[in-house]
Amino acid sequence: MQVGFIGLGTMGASFASNLQSKGGYKLIVHDISQQAAKRHLDAGAEWVETPKALAEKCDVVLTSLPGPPEVRAVASDPETGLLAGLKPGSVYFDLSTNSPTVIRELHAQFAKKGVHLLDAPVSGGPKGAASGRCAIWVGGDEAVFNANRAPLDAMGDAVRYIGPIGAGSIAKLVHNSAGYAIQHAIGEIFAVGVKAGVEPLALFEAIRMGARGRTRTFDSLADHYMINSYDPADFALKLAHKDVSLAAEMARDIGVPARMIDLTRAEMTDALNRGWGHRDSRAFMLLQQERAGILVDVDKDKVEAALKAD
Repeated sequence: MQVGFIGLGTMGASFASNLQSKGGYKLIVHDISQQAAKRHLDAGAEWVETPKALAEKCDVVLTSLPGPPEVRAVASDPETGLLAGLKPGSVYFDLSTNSPTVIRELHAQFAKKGVHLLDAPVSGGPKGAASGRCAIWVGGDEAVFNANRAPLDAMGDAVRYIGPIGAGSIAKLVHNSAGYAIQHAIGEIFAVGVKAGVEPLALFEAIRMGARGRTRTFDSLADHYMINSYDPADFALKLAHKDVSLAAEMARDIGVPARMIDLTRAEMTDALNRGWGHRDSRAFMLLQQERAGILVDVDKDKVEAALKAD
């Protein structure tokens, strides 16, 4: 299997190095700057001048690029792009954080030529890319993924097939957006706590050992949300509403805006007005499911199996 890699930036450079050192691949590489490839060339990689030239030499191609415009240019430029050079039956994994719409459009173009395109965005940051401790979420043809996953396994320790084309990108966007929203909420209420009089390190040391601090961020979804079971409550919504209301009042009393907390309280109030006060505190999350026109309801045994798998 001849592997090619395009995009040797902060993340891509580490991915490519791991493909060489851990995977044992003699890479063919390309970037907008040949200087970016120096360490890979020194380690035995071959340089080419265009994505098309790389594609003509490779069975599997991986790209790690800043976003949709760069992916489009590298993938489908009629003169220099990958599509102009890839042979039928070859495989293209895009590791970029991309738009599901864009990746599906490109998938359709590549399929007409008999080329398999899969989206495979990565979560782990620069440290994870360097160490190989990162998740890779793949969308596309599952059989093609299974037959060609070896390069991905050389780059990440949690490579997982998610679903049809675009599914990997959706998972990445959900993960990243949730993370930043959580950071926003933490930053907001942490500032309130400091302004209210608690020394920052003492506050940090205290809250990280609380119930939320000891739980992996998304594991808490398993208890009630994933299995659509809010009765009986672990902690009643009316009590959670009281806690959030007290935090909002504290912020108001000391003159600090707390928009995320106010929004959370408003959502909880809507749920209370449904008569859900006795239900589990996460019941207010059902409101967004209603707006989306969906219902999350997964078999409890399957959720528990997913938790145990990790």
